[in-house]
Amino acid sequence: MRIILMLLKSSALALLSSLALVGCGTEDSPSRSGDPNPSADASATEVKAPRPRLAMTYDGGVAVLDATTGEVLLDEQVDGFLRLNPAGDDRHLFVSVTGGLTALDLGAWTDDHGDHGHSWTTEPRLTDFTIAAEEPGHVVPHHGRTTVFDDGTGTVTAFDPAGLSALDEGEPDLDTWTLDEAHHGVAVQDGHGNLIHTVGNHDVRTGIRVQTAAGNELAASDDCPGVHGEAFAGDVALFGCEDGVLLVDGRRITKVDSPDAYGRIGNQAGHETSPYVLGDYKVDRDAELERPTRVSVIDTRSATLRLVDLPASYSFRSLGRSPEGDALVLGTDGNLHVIDPATAELTASIPVTDTWREAIDWHEPRPTLQVIGEFAYVTEPAAKQIHVVDLADREVVRSIEVAHAPNELSGVSG
Repeated sequence: MRIILMLLKSSALALLSSLALVGCGTEDSPSRSGDPNPSADASATEVKAPRPRLAMTYDGGVAVLDATTGEVLLDEQVDGFLRLNPAGDDRHLFVSVTGGLTALDLGAWTDDHGDHGHSWTTEPRLTDFTIAAEEPGHVVPHHGRTTVFDDGTGTVTAFDPAGLSALDEGEPDLDTWTLDEAHHGVAVQDGHGNLIHTVGNHDVRTGIRVQTAAGNELAASDDCPGVHGEAFAGDVALFGCEDGVLLVDGRRITKVDSPDAYGRIGNQAGHETSPYVLGDYKVDRDAELERPTRVSVIDTRSATLRLVDLPASYSFRSLGRSPEGDALVLGTDGNLHVIDPATAELTASIPVTDTWREAIDWHEPRPTLQVIGEFAYVTEPAAKQIHVVDLADREVVRSIEVAHAPNELSGVSG
């Protein structure tokens, strides 16, 4: 009897051990039916650690690269001027194409299990899922919802980006609203399901409106001429104006004035845990293309704004944030400038590219900054390169050669 009990105990331990190996493997291996992989397809492979990937547009297409090796994993020929927008699930991007926004699966992601995660890869692909739009505009992921704005019709579309991981089984459920007038705008759903959207028409933009999902107005402000762009500091939303910014905290809207009568803040970079938002700053209303040398830092707690002088100008694709919340600005002097937002002081300048000059036509390629994890990725179209900057050590650690002059750049942490 003792021998039988020992054999049964040994068999049970072996079974438990085999189940543990199936559940939390550490080697790169194909997906199996028992793997904890709710967001993967059958061809996915579990890998030891996250595999970050980049997507870049160029004249004639979009390419997906391994962010570590630079290997080209996908090169899709697509006509027209293409834009890249994070979809909100750290796996997909939306590619703005003629007639809408199409989901691009970068094929790398991690399923979070609290105390650990499981990382997966599969072949990247341009999917068949497209959100129709006459003039594809801003895409804003926030609080588990992704909101798409159609400048041509004033239609706002929102959905749960988690649904993108099961496109082979069906498309995500879409909620839509149509605004009173179409304009170049932006919208976002907050954590309570309310919709915040800009107000305007094709000639003028004046402010923002906060409404319930059913369309009931909760708050509004028309004190934001030329409203453009958005960012978040935690749960506080910020919208840029030609004379400052609007802060939206629930139903409370606060105006923060620029120190100049015309002080336009149209592009911003927020941070999940920092109360500060980085913004551009332009003061010449009549300029065909102003080349600003100051940026703005907005403290959303005190509703105050400070300006920071830089040794060079920058473009609308120059703003970013480090994981710790430092403000980053890619200058035309070729340096990545680091600003402490708490003191509004320039603390470091990291040499990255040759000097450059912003093209008047905003469609034309120019050096672009994208932060993914602990690294900043900086394109240099003239050299057909993407430089990788270690933000902790503040130095370029490698440069990736690409076949085309890169235009827009985005990616996922894997």
